[in-house]
This record gives sequence, structure tokens and C-alpha cells, in this order.
Amino acid sequence: MSIILLVEDDPVLGRSLSVGLEAEGYQVSWAMDLASARSKNRQSAFDLILLDVNLPDGTGFDFCREIRDEGSRIPIIMLTARSDEDSAVTGLHMGANDYVKKPFGSKELQARIQVALKEPVLREQQIRYGPVLALLGQRKILIDKIEIDFNRREFDIFAYLLARPEAVISREDLISATNNEGEIFDRTIDSHVSHIRNKLKKLEVAGVAIQSVYGVGYRLQKI
Repeated sequence: MSIILLVEDDPVLGRSLSVGLEAEGYQVSWAMDLASARSKNRQSAFDLILLDVNLPDGTGFDFCREIRDEGSRIPIIMLTARSDEDSAVTGLHMGANDYVKKPFGSKELQARIQVALKEPVLREQQIRYGPVLALLGQRKILIDKIEIDFNRREFDIFAYLLARPEAVISREDLISATNNEGEIFDRTIDSHVSHIRNKLKKLEVAGVAIQSVYGVGYRLQKI
């Protein structure tokens, strides 16, 4: 099931779109302003964003640019009542994948969503947890748009923990999941986790931490 972030301030249109999309099998999270959209985007990973241009606390162009500046390739379809060509060009220049002018038919929107979701380059797997965004295809970990310089082992370990937040992960599981060349042992895992923690601390990352679970392993959790 694809998860869509809908950013639309019109309560009637927003409710109608939410109901219609959910009837088609999508999961929808609806935000009515940029602040809510940013909050939802920090807390969850989405497969596609439907983004209104005119919002009470800014423009969809701003949000689109922020997402692209993070390095995310998530498909973005902009929704607007503006009919002039300049607005369409602005949205595309900001990184939007498509542009739908209001009023639009439900079948047209469905078709555009399906096309965007079928584009493999734009559907790079992502993990969002608190302030952390993992772009797995690019092997990047970003905190508030700042990339953390992880080496190969550190990235593999942190990404594995990110994919299983709040769960206690044993050292044996980490070794099995990340040890492709037979180089990792218990003490090596501990050393890599220590380096990851130091890098998070250096960037003053707040909100998430790797907790030690005595005698077992580690757990990534929000703090």
C-alpha cells in the first residue's frame, strides 16, 4: 500500500481527496499547512506527496525545494488553482514531477499518481525516523539536510537499526546482516556503534539515540 502525504488547506477538497484516495487503496496523511506537512514528513516516510501551492503559512514551492535540498527523490505532484504557465514552470524548476491544475477530475489525478509511483528512479527507498532521513539507494544519512559522513560499515549498521526502530537488535543479528566479508566480530560491532554515536554527538543530533541493552545488543529509539 502506497502512503501519500496530502498537503491541502481547503477542508472540503482535502477531505474529498482523502476519501477518494483511500477508496482506491492508498493510505493518506493530510496536512493543512506547511508546519504540519514538515512535521509529518519528519516523522514518517511517504511514497508520494500531493502538494497545494497556496498555503496559509507559505507556498508549496518552498516545501518542494526543501525536500529536494535534502536529497530526497520522492515523487511530488503539485496542485494549484493557478493557470498561468509561469507557476507551472516554477513548480517544475523546484523539483516537482508533475503539475495538476484545479479543478481536476479524479481519474486524471489517479492516472498521474500511478505514473509517478511507477517511475523507479523516483521511488528510491527511504527511511524516516525523527530527524533522521536515510536515502538507501544513495547510501546517505541526513539530519536536518546535513549529511553524516558514515563509512560503509557504519552506514550498514545504522540503516539496519533505522529499519527496526525501538526493537532490541542483538550483536549477532547485526553481524549476520552486515558482515558480508567475514570481518566483523562482537568487539568490532561495538567499535562501529561507538563511532556512530560520536558522529551523532558531534553534530548535536537531538531526538534519537542508540541505547545499549546489557548482554544483548542495541536499540535505536527517540529521546
